[in-house]
Amino acid sequence: MASIRLKTINFIDGILYWVIILLPFSIAIAPAPMNIFIGFLIAAFLLKKVLKKERLFRPGPLNISLLFLFIISCLSIINSISLYDTLKGGIFRLGQYIFVFYIIKDEVKDKAHLNKILFALVLGAVLASSNGIFQVITGRDFIRGYKPILNIGLLRATASFKDANILGIYLSAIVPVILGLALYYFKGARKALFFLISILVLTVIVLTYSRPTLLAVYVVLLFFALVKKSKVLISLLLIFTLASPLLLPKSVKDWAKEVEYNPLRFMCNDDRIAVYRNSLHMIKAHPLIGVGANNFMKSYKMYKEFPEYRGIVTLGEMKAHNNFLHMAAEIGLTGIAIFFWFLYRLFSESKNIYRLAGDNYLKTVSLSLIACLIAFLINGLTESSLYYSVVAVLFWYIAGLSLSLKKFAYGDKQHPGI
Repeated sequence: MASIRLKTINFIDGILYWVIILLPFSIAIAPAPMNIFIGFLIAAFLLKKVLKKERLFRPGPLNISLLFLFIISCLSIINSISLYDTLKGGIFRLGQYIFVFYIIKDEVKDKAHLNKILFALVLGAVLASSNGIFQVITGRDFIRGYKPILNIGLLRATASFKDANILGIYLSAIVPVILGLALYYFKGARKALFFLISILVLTVIVLTYSRPTLLAVYVVLLFFALVKKSKVLISLLLIFTLASPLLLPKSVKDWAKEVEYNPLRFMCNDDRIAVYRNSLHMIKAHPLIGVGANNFMKSYKMYKEFPEYRGIVTLGEMKAHNNFLHMAAEIGLTGIAIFFWFLYRLFSESKNIYRLAGDNYLKTVSLSLIACLIAFLINGLTESSLYYSVVAVLFWYIAGLSLSLKKFAYGDKQHPGI
């Protein structure tokens, strides 16, 4: 019996090993395979814990913050107008994300495993970027047959995602890994290859015409420049900043004039500003525990002001288009405070891993993963990226991957990398 149990555990370990690798790549294809992999990941993890008679989660500095985040999400059901939505799309989904976070943090085995994961992340970005270019050229993406979006005369790539901004969120959450390895680790042919991949991905990011995504990439490059004290990169960013008004397409320049060169209106659109104001009404009405997890859209129409900002008429169901307003509205100021606590602990741990990493490879990967998280959160200033299920899991995956380095980062020598 002991032999069968051991073989079963080894088999489950194999499933976990490969599902962890394939999960981020599947995001570039469609939600269905991604959800299947998440299901396999959690089921295998739970079965392994039962067979090994282990505690579900190992003690760690982020446990308490995530526990409280889950508890406040459960308490938010008190104000929910749709118990089903709160249970399925709110509490159950958050539970999935917490499992993904802990599984990745605990089950990434070694540098060889990390290598394969990074390869899958890069390959997914290459697939999505190639698909985006193909879509803009031919009028259809080659995975799901989606057409590009046309806004203010601009053809915007979406690849296999339903929206250009979601493609931007996905790519900008991965491109820091590609840029980090190209700039600070690889030499020779690998360096050239990763710079070419960077150009491919950045080209498609531009083709999304997603302002928060472009801002996220800019902030990531500035983050690299400041951490590495790179005067060259800072100078290039300064030149780009000064030249950017000249580089904008004419339709964008015309639109900037239309919004009176107001930076807030330019970045957010008047309809987003209207939603932000309505979100504040929602938060004011239920400041402690919110209107209920996954209830923002269904509750939104009850908190619309009339007339709305600049005469805009928003839909009856809207996302907040801001992670932090969305979260504060659904699970209250208590919930958003707990999430900020989680972010503080996450970045503190990641910073310590970067500072104490024993070799340049792991140091570069750690820095790049921190930049990935920053990019995702910058996108969240004008998008509810944590509430788009097709890309939200990427945040929790990368957060877990960043902390997983702690198990093997300290005191190691050089590693060839992917």
